[in-house]
Amino acid sequence: MTMNNPLLTPSSLPLFSKIQPEHIEPAIDQLLANARTVVERQLQANTVYTWDNLIEPIDHAEDQLNKAWSPVSHLNSVVNSDALREAYNACLPKLSEYSTEMGQNERLYNAYCMIAASDAYTALDTAQQKIIQNALRDFKLSGIGLDADKQQRYKEISLELSNLASKYEENLMDATNAWSKLIRDEQELAGLPPSALAQAKQTAEHEDKDGWLITLQFPSYLAVMTYADNRELRREHYEAFATRASDQGPHAGRWDNTAIMERTLALRYEKARLLGFNNYAELSLAAKMAEQPEEVIDFLEDLADKSWRQARRDLAELREFASSHCGIKDLQSWDMSYCSEKMRQHYYQLSQEDVKAYFPITRVLPGLFAVVEKLYGLQISEHAEFDTWHPDVRFFQIHDKTGLLRGQFYIDLYARPKKRGGAWMDDCVGRRKIKGNIQIPVAYLTCNFTPPTSREGGSVATGREPVPPTTREGGSAATGREPVPSTVRDGGSAATDRESIQPVPDEPALLTHDEVTTLFHEFGHGLHHMLTQVDYLGVSGINGVEWDAVELPSQFMENWCWEKDALALMSGHYQTGEPLPDALFEKMLAAKNFQAGMVMLRQLEFSLFDFRIHLDYDPAKGARIYEILEQVRKQIAVVKPPKFNRFAHSFSHIFAGGYAAGYYSYKWAEVLSSDAFSLFEEKGIFDPETGHAFLSHILEKGGSKDAMDLFVDFRGRKPTIDALLRHSGITA
Repeated sequence: MTMNNPLLTPSSLPLFSKIQPEHIEPAIDQLLANARTVVERQLQANTVYTWDNLIEPIDHAEDQLNKAWSPVSHLNSVVNSDALREAYNACLPKLSEYSTEMGQNERLYNAYCMIAASDAYTALDTAQQKIIQNALRDFKLSGIGLDADKQQRYKEISLELSNLASKYEENLMDATNAWSKLIRDEQELAGLPPSALAQAKQTAEHEDKDGWLITLQFPSYLAVMTYADNRELRREHYEAFATRASDQGPHAGRWDNTAIMERTLALRYEKARLLGFNNYAELSLAAKMAEQPEEVIDFLEDLADKSWRQARRDLAELREFASSHCGIKDLQSWDMSYCSEKMRQHYYQLSQEDVKAYFPITRVLPGLFAVVEKLYGLQISEHAEFDTWHPDVRFFQIHDKTGLLRGQFYIDLYARPKKRGGAWMDDCVGRRKIKGNIQIPVAYLTCNFTPPTSREGGSVATGREPVPPTTREGGSAATGREPVPSTVRDGGSAATDRESIQPVPDEPALLTHDEVTTLFHEFGHGLHHMLTQVDYLGVSGINGVEWDAVELPSQFMENWCWEKDALALMSGHYQTGEPLPDALFEKMLAAKNFQAGMVMLRQLEFSLFDFRIHLDYDPAKGARIYEILEQVRKQIAVVKPPKFNRFAHSFSHIFAGGYAAGYYSYKWAEVLSSDAFSLFEEKGIFDPETGHAFLSHILEKGGSKDAMDLFVDFRGRKPTIDALLRHSGITA
């Protein structure tokens, strides 16, 4: 079976084009059986346990499992199909059972305790000791100390939560794909820029329809909400988007996540109580930088207090502008982006379409690589010969200044049907040392930008149907670690097919500045994963990093998108090559923190809502999801959406990702990233010494030390909130 199953064939990179749904379950079964055999063999064969006779062999077996599951979960996110879903979902209970079984294996736990108490432990390096410390903590969080009946209940809860997360994401994807609106009269789309009209035309042609097709894929949704003069169209589009997978809207009840959300919160609470915590928020913090729920609440409320007055001013100014310039007296949620863009253009003479013209992907991507080269002395090169899941995908390698290969990555930039929305980085292969050789880390970088357009219809290579189906779950199968979202989404043929795809686009993909920032963000995650110099999988790259610190490298990279010297590397007019004009750059800077107060409060609303539904859960009252959301909005929000809005039904970060009771991590880590970048502001944004310090103290260390210790090693002190407020445009 090994030779015929691409998931079991030894290879440095996955063979995506060969993976079929029928390969998945047999491969995972075989690898799970092998992992169990290795654990049992090593426990039986030894009485004195060491790193070499216990941890390393198990690590190797689980790495084989992870490297098979990673492409399966990735394919499920980016080329989803019914057959792939079925195979993926068939494996989830098996992986969950294995993870819980290992976490509750008393003999294995005692063996780890023996190693931790031995003289040999002191001879291990810092990373190895950290892995053992993390493992002992995770044994306890897996119920190692519970009675047999409670351990069984823990297993049942873990399995059901895994299945619920998968179903939540499927419902959201199906609901997103289900809605579209064909426009036959171009006047109904008045206000949309030519690029958005061309994309809507292309989408219609791809489905053999005559007219313009708008969808709930984010580039289409954003264009309508930002530019469409037709207020009723904006309202209709907003309602369809804001009610996805819920009991409201055009598909009310069809893919409703309500019961899934209720059940998920109930099970998380039950799991926390089983483990001796008062609530799931406390359980979540057991492996994070923040130690107590009050610490998180105080942090979020303090930021809200500092931002609230400014947010009120932002909203008052927007309402006045909407009334006087847009003729809208009763500003609604579907008017916010539209009026804000009009206001931005009016006060700053800044059009997002004008900005997009200077950020073609053909300049942005090489510019991103140039920034990384100047910061860290790295060389990034593209390779055409590789196996892929879709013709749009590209593949790159990273070498350091000595020529040593440090990492490899796939990049899948454009939105399409059957692909999960949003942007994310995920782990394909992790770094570890195997018999003296280094396993090179590999990452997936995924976005959902508007694809390039062509007059004949069909974006470059996106008009092809992908071949294999697959799903998501990402990260280590054995540990259950979730992929890094931003929140983070068809099979295909090998890369050689790309060159035969017709038609060639008339224009490259043009990115908004927000999309440029998103690309830099995800690449920051990728660098964290790929540049690690830790040789043990448990704490290499993003592994073992506290969840509320994992956004530090990603948010840190966003800063270069606002620096003139960096922008010169990544911008140029897509037709003429003309550099980004100084006047336009000055307008961008002036508008950088446009509505900064409202933007800050919106993120704090998400964070506080997430934390409170886990902190305040009461089994006698149920989840109270929208009741608590309304309380949070009364406390800190200045913008109140309509009652039909079902935001939580598509909040996949917390219901299907790794951010449950942890969405605050974005703001928590932004304190770290802003303070870290302030050192570059002092020394120079491309100062090689400071770049090397960030590389060596943060990116290369992975999870081998506590995140706060690594930050202090780099910055020379603990972080302060000052730089975050300054960068965010929040004034006292």
